[in-house]
Amino acid sequence: MARFPKVRLGHFPTPLEPMDRLSEKLGGPRLWVKRDDCTGLSSGGNKTRKLEYLMADAQKHGADTIITQGATQSNHARQTTAAAAKLGMECHILLEDRTGSNDPSYILNGNVLLDQLHGATISKRGGGTDMNAEMQALAETLLAEGRTPYVIPGGGSNAIGALGYVNCARELAEQAAGTGLRIDALVHATGSSGTQAGLVTGLAAIQSDIHLLGIGVRAPQEKQEQMVFDLAQKTADHLGTGQIIQRSAVRANCDYVGPGYGLPTDGMIGALKLLAQTEGLLFDPVYSGKGLDGLIDQVQKGYFDGMDNVVFLHTGGSAALFGYPDTFGLPGYKE
Repeated sequence: MARFPKVRLGHFPTPLEPMDRLSEKLGGPRLWVKRDDCTGLSSGGNKTRKLEYLMADAQKHGADTIITQGATQSNHARQTTAAAAKLGMECHILLEDRTGSNDPSYILNGNVLLDQLHGATISKRGGGTDMNAEMQALAETLLAEGRTPYVIPGGGSNAIGALGYVNCARELAEQAAGTGLRIDALVHATGSSGTQAGLVTGLAAIQSDIHLLGIGVRAPQEKQEQMVFDLAQKTADHLGTGQIIQRSAVRANCDYVGPGYGLPTDGMIGALKLLAQTEGLLFDPVYSGKGLDGLIDQVQKGYFDGMDNVVFLHTGGSAALFGYPDTFGLPGYKE
C-alpha cells in the first residue's frame, strides 16, 4: 500500500465500538459499529478513504479541477467538494435525479447545501442520463478553457478509490487484534461497489476469514455482485500482488432496496429510529439506513446464528437526513 500516492484528508483509525443496547434488544450476536462516519471531512463518511488516494492521483496528474457525479443527495459529492476545497482545486458536481422528487428540502438542503458551502459548481441531470459521458463532455469543455480536469467516477469507485477500503480491512483487523476481539462477520451498505470491492480485496490480502456481507441499496443481486467482483479483481490487479479474487467471497443481499435507490422504506425508517433511540447514532436514509434494516432483519432471521461478534460498517451520510424531513413521521413539539 505504501507504493501508492495518498494525501491525508481524514481521521484514522476510525473508532470500533460495541452496540450493546441494540444487541440486547435483538438477542443475536454482539453487534459492533465501525465508525467511518467519523472520518472528519465535511461531517465524515466512507468516501474520505477513497478520496485520499483519488485526490493524490489527481495531484500527480497536475489537476486543478475535479469533476464527479452522484445522485441528488450524494455523500460522495459532498466529501469530494470538501476535499477539493481543502486542496485548493475547483470542483464541478453533476447530480442525477434518480428519485423524481421536487421537494425543496431534497433538492436544496442536506448534502446539496453542503456542496454549495464548499464552493462547488453544481448542475443537474435527468434520471437515466449517461453520467460518465456527461462528465467526459464537461472535462473536454474545461480542457478547451485551459483547465486541467480530473474525473472521479461516481462513488469514487474504481481501482484507485477502492484502495481506501483495502486499507480499512487491515485497519479493522489490527483494531480487533489489539483488543483480542474475534470478528465473525462484517456488514455494510453496498451501492457503487467500491467499498465492498476494497474490503473483499483487503480481507483476501490479509487472509482473513471474516464473513463479508453487503446490503444492496440500488441494483439487483446478480448485477451488484458482478460489479463488486469485477472491481475487486481490478483492485487486486492494481495492487500487483497476483492475487485471484474468489467469486464466493462476494455476497450481496438486495432484498432491502424497496421501490428504488434513495426512496424510503418502512424497514429503513424503523432501523434508523431504533439506532437513534438505542445507541444515539445517526444513519442516513439512502445507504446506511437500508444497510441497518438488512442487518437487523438478518439477525432476526438467524443468518448470523453461531457467530459471536458482527461489525456494521457505518459509511456516514447523516447530512442526507435533512433532505428527508417528512419521512420519519416525527411528532414535533409537545403542547
